[in-house]
Amino acid sequence: MTRLLSYPAIAAAAALAASCAPTNDMGMPGDRAAGPERQCFYGDQVRNFRAGGVGQLYIRAMRDQVFELNNSGGCTDLDFTHRLAITPDVGGLAGGRICTGDWARITLPASSAPPRTCRARVSRVLTEAEISALPDAQRP
Repeated sequence: MTRLLSYPAIAAAAALAASCAPTNDMGMPGDRAAGPERQCFYGDQVRNFRAGGVGQLYIRAMRDQVFELNNSGGCTDLDFTHRLAITPDVGGLAGGRICTGDWARITLPASSAPPRTCRARVSRVLTEAEISALPDAQRP
């Protein structure tokens, strides 16, 4: 009878160990190779930003790339802010690099209240034609 009870315990331990096994990207954003569909920037390389439509933010990075970020709520004053900070959502484990498909934290400083933070997903890099097609108020 004790053998029957030990097999489920061994199976559970094996499943738990397999779930902790390393993968080729270790589940961390920015570790995958940055191909044309996965381009990256560093938060301290953001030169300019503008709010787009509801929940959208466009940022211009150092290499003149424009990234579109879509926030998940909480960033209600993006069109009124003059400063912000963008950091990886994983707390800098990727070396500060933020890539398309990753989640990032947007911190909005406030003068009399604590800074507000919200999350946003880096959805894509805009092409030159898409950048030109943006309204002037949304083009970073």
